[in-house]
Amino acid sequence: MNKLFEKINTQVTILGSLIAILWIVQIINSEFLAGKLNYYGGIHPQSSIGLSGIFFAPFLHGSYAHLMANIAPLIILGWLIMLRGVGDFFFVSIVTIIVSGLGIWCFGAPNSIHIGASGLIFGYFGFLLLRSLFDFSILSVIFALTAGFLYSGLIWGILPSDPNVSWEAHLFGFLGGIFAAQLLGKRNKNS
Repeated sequence: MNKLFEKINTQVTILGSLIAILWIVQIINSEFLAGKLNYYGGIHPQSSIGLSGIFFAPFLHGSYAHLMANIAPLIILGWLIMLRGVGDFFFVSIVTIIVSGLGIWCFGAPNSIHIGASGLIFGYFGFLLLRSLFDFSILSVIFALTAGFLYSGLIWGILPSDPNVSWEAHLFGFLGGIFAAQLLGKRNKNS
């Protein structure tokens, strides 16, 4: 029972810390910096200034509403990944941030700025949906079905529909999650 409590405590601490960081950044950016962090920390496609945004953009949001829209899926999908292991959560997060960021930087519309955690959310979604293809465990299938049931409508977000929404982040985040699932599947087969 102690180990279970420790595991849950670790998961809550990690997810809680992530959400706290997002809120702190949003408050500082909105209330004290007039949103300037979005320019300096966002991804500017095909521009050298935008490369650093690959790592900072997921922590920036255009408004409190934008951040609020991302909180629940980050917690739920992130926690489903964390149930497999905290290491998997960090691995999927890093791979997704890099793949999503590079995809946006290479293929995003010039003279645009991309911010927000939706690439990460779509990465978590892609990982959970397709992990069972690379790891034939019943747990992976259960997580895929749960993620699909809760967030099946997300899949339409990878298509361009709203000029103010970064479908590129959604698409490349989703692909990053699939790539992470494939890499973890290979790693588990080799060990």
